Amino acid sequence: MTAIAPYRSERVTGRDGFAQLLRAEWTKFRTVRGWVIGTLVGALLIVGLGVLTGANSVCSNGNQACPVPPTGPDGGWVSDSLYFVRQPLAGNGSLTVRVTSLTGLYSTHGQAAGASPTAGMTPGVQPWSKAGIIIRASTAQGSAYAAMIVTGTHGARMQWDFTGDTAGLAGKVSATSPRWLRLTRAGDVIRGYDSADGAQWALVGTVKLAKLPATAQAGLFATSPGHSVTSSSLGGSSTKGGPSLATGAFDHVTRQGSWPAAGWTGQDIQGSTDMALAPSAQGFTQAGDRLTVSGSGDVAPAASDGPSAIQETLAGTFAGLITLVVIGVMFITGEYRRGLIRTTLAASPRRGRVLAAKAVVLACVTFVTGLVAVAVVIPVGEHLLHENGNPIYPLPALAEIRIVAGTAALLAVAAVLALAVGTLLRNSAGAITAVIASIVLPYLLAILPGVLPVSAGEWLVRVTPAAAFAVQQGSPQYAQVSANYTPASGYYPLAPWAGFAVLCAWAGLAFGLAVVLLRRRDV
Repeated sequence: MTAIAPYRSERVTGRDGFAQLLRAEWTKFRTVRGWVIGTLVGALLIVGLGVLTGANSVCSNGNQACPVPPTGPDGGWVSDSLYFVRQPLAGNGSLTVRVTSLTGLYSTHGQAAGASPTAGMTPGVQPWSKAGIIIRASTAQGSAYAAMIVTGTHGARMQWDFTGDTAGLAGKVSATSPRWLRLTRAGDVIRGYDSADGAQWALVGTVKLAKLPATAQAGLFATSPGHSVTSSSLGGSSTKGGPSLATGAFDHVTRQGSWPAAGWTGQDIQGSTDMALAPSAQGFTQAGDRLTVSGSGDVAPAASDGPSAIQETLAGTFAGLITLVVIGVMFITGEYRRGLIRTTLAASPRRGRVLAAKAVVLACVTFVTGLVAVAVVIPVGEHLLHENGNPIYPLPALAEIRIVAGTAALLAVAAVLALAVGTLLRNSAGAITAVIASIVLPYLLAILPGVLPVSAGEWLVRVTPAAAFAVQQGSPQYAQVSANYTPASGYYPLAPWAGFAVLCAWAGLAFGLAVVLLRRRDV
């Protein structure tokens, strides 16, 4: 009697099976005309609204375009307004001073026209009022520099090239608690030191300034950023403030190296985009070894008061997202409504794999759609903004890539979240409402003035899926700049990819629950 071996299929399971599922789900998607049209509509909304924003955002300063801030050594916009008491430093050398006080004035109502520049100002220093010593490549705005400073409330610090900042001795400066500051130059390497007594010195930082000329400009300076207070109510928000003035008192000025025998030269360096007092309010006096320097403005990265140009071009993201969320929900609830889900699961009983295949297809389609739409709208929108006189913040290439790819990924993950919620609720209207409410509503509550306190709005865009919009942030935040760092101004409490990770976590949680319920309940 001949034994007959049982039949074994030669088809390899695993990857081939999942590939077939992907092919099946892709066929479903592309053959449903409404889903394809809806995807195209989402892309057109992103592009169309971005173009409309660029075409209708006109920035003017009288009959001229809005002024563009100067550019720093790293290519970013900067504030570079100060009163500089300088001498040329030829070659290597050092400058040492003692700072005995830092005082100031600030305005709560702008600068009075036709009156004394300091009329009606309130005594007090701003947290980032600065006085100290500095070595600059030149007096041109945006020049490379390194400085040792004392500040209003942040102690002594070494700062360089606008974005660099390292803390030194803590505490406020006074006659009973002075600060000694020193800068040394060796080629293009600058070292900053501070001391409480002029005897024991601590190295605060060492920096290399690119292309520092053989003869640099070095000396003492003072500056102070504008004062502002923002109040919110249900009717909106308002900001009050004005320029401020810092005055630093110096003595024990000691120089080593090739310094000229001539006296100090005072120069007001002021930009058109900085909130600073008139030159007549600034200056310096010298009495023997003692110098007093008063300055207004700031030497720091320029902070934007609103969304950056690239964020404005992405104004259509919300409309496109809503459209793609609807498609994501319908991709599963449409099968429930027509009863086709039974056929799908009968053909492939492994339900988790079916949902995973749907998620992959949906994510790929929405990612590619978003990528193309964003890649088109950003250059077109920025061109229109530029034509309308709007300054365009110079973003590094990696930041632009992050915004383009991150926005496309945001749309893709939001669509997967919609798919998961649609699987959980099996109801199109309820799922669409839930997803839109979880992404769009927290963002609107955070950016609309007066609806929520700033802290509550920041909390919402930290823990909800709306945190993912941080991936679109164009202007960086700097700890050494006091600015309106709120979602309404285009800034987010989480780093760009950290915010995107919050959306991924919500989508992963919803998808995991959807797989569990899909396996356990009847279709």
